[in-house]
Amino acid sequence: MSKHFFGDTTVLLGRSLRHITRSPDTIITTAIMPIAMMLMFVYVFGGAIRTGSDSSYVNYMLPGILLITVASGIAYTAYRLFMDMKGGIFERFQSMPTARSSVLWAHVLTSLVANLISLVVVVLVALLMGFRSGAGVPAWLAVAGILILFTLALTWIAVIPGLSAKTMEGASAFSYPLIFLPFLSSAFVPTASMPGPVRFFAEHQPVTSIVNAIRALFTGQPVGTDIWVALAWCVGILVVAYAFAMRTYRRKIS
Repeated sequence: MSKHFFGDTTVLLGRSLRHITRSPDTIITTAIMPIAMMLMFVYVFGGAIRTGSDSSYVNYMLPGILLITVASGIAYTAYRLFMDMKGGIFERFQSMPTARSSVLWAHVLTSLVANLISLVVVVLVALLMGFRSGAGVPAWLAVAGILILFTLALTWIAVIPGLSAKTMEGASAFSYPLIFLPFLSSAFVPTASMPGPVRFFAEHQPVTSIVNAIRALFTGQPVGTDIWVALAWCVGILVVAYAFAMRTYRRKIS
């Protein structure tokens, strides 16, 4: 059964990736908004923001920009799922001897590949803007692992509206709060500068621990408990989102 599942997922993943290669504007569009934010914050607001760090502002805010990149990219996952649902693709595959969940996994893995490409593009632009990191290979691998887990968690969240939305706009609109969440975290300014209630929320929401962990890894500083809190948030969101997504999927195809 597992061999059947992996084979079907591989074939369907190839189909989804071919769609992306035929329209690379998806990846370009995903990367443009976070790059524009990065340019604006570094060259317009960066000189007025005090982070308490001696490093350049692009070093400070890049982790948050990377999370915004992922939050922007998963909107296209919901859109592609919605279009497949409306186009009858799911019913067509269900009439064939394919593993049921392979269709969803193909979309999720496509999202992972597309978002990783967008993240690489954003990091390259950050390097041109002066981003520098003393992180070694293990630290970069740890950052990649956190971003992969974060992408998978948000992608499974995207699956839910992709399957259940009534309109194309509704399928992708869910990503707006996720894009806004890093602004209420330590991504752009230290949480100590925020008023009481906002600071409490910022310090206890998942983005702050993820940003702090990535920032510490980039700078070669001790990550402390932030990395474990970040991993716990990512895994927890991933498990809950996967359960709800599969429940929604089974209800749709039953």
